[in-house]
Amino acid sequence: MGALAARCGDPNSSPAGTPPVASASPSVASPTPSSTPSPTRSATPSSTPSSTPSATNPKPWYEDYDPAQFAAQVRKYAAQAGIRPQLLMAILYNESYKPHDPELERSWAKIDSDPAFGIANMHRPAFDDTKRGRPFAKRKWEELPDDPALAIQAAAWHLHDLAERLPSKRSTTLTEDELLALGYNAGGGNMRAFARGAEPGSQARSYLDRLHENWGKSAEAVRT
Repeated sequence: MGALAARCGDPNSSPAGTPPVASASPSVASPTPSSTPSPTRSATPSSTPSSTPSATNPKPWYEDYDPAQFAAQVRKYAAQAGIRPQLLMAILYNESYKPHDPELERSWAKIDSDPAFGIANMHRPAFDDTKRGRPFAKRKWEELPDDPALAIQAAAWHLHDLAERLPSKRSTTLTEDELLALGYNAGGGNMRAFARGAEPGSQARSYLDRLHENWGKSAEAVRT
């Protein structure tokens, strides 16, 4: 699912506009290593592994991608946002269903009216809402494909914001982590509806099933 839908709708509906894996374009060849340093894309430093192959790191990060390779960033930004790192890592696993080659994402955006960028599959409205007043307020949504650390930071704070929107009184057997995952996938309005007792539809249930499947390995990935 294209996560971080920034709109409310039918609780049984799921956001659309994200490509199935089978429809992904052919992979883009890895760039040739250069001896000339490239200019920094953003003034904000990142601890994200480089997307440029080198003698010590022959592959860019998005080849053979596993969210666990960003465990340090998950722990860091989850702590800053006050959310469980296991939940944030599980979200990244849920959102790893499609390739995250930056050029592939940008190519898809040309034909998708509501694309999602980065390893957390964030839509532009959600990113712009989340970044207000945050350390990454001057960053742009267009930077997400190239900067997994920024994507993780934004996802962590979005989960924080969703948690603050949960109703204090709930009529559901869903846990807070499950509700936040549904909010991440289907939007805050649907999350609140589920919290008040609305039954998740089939696609929302599918997202929860994947969350449960990824829960154990997410705990292992963020363990220090």
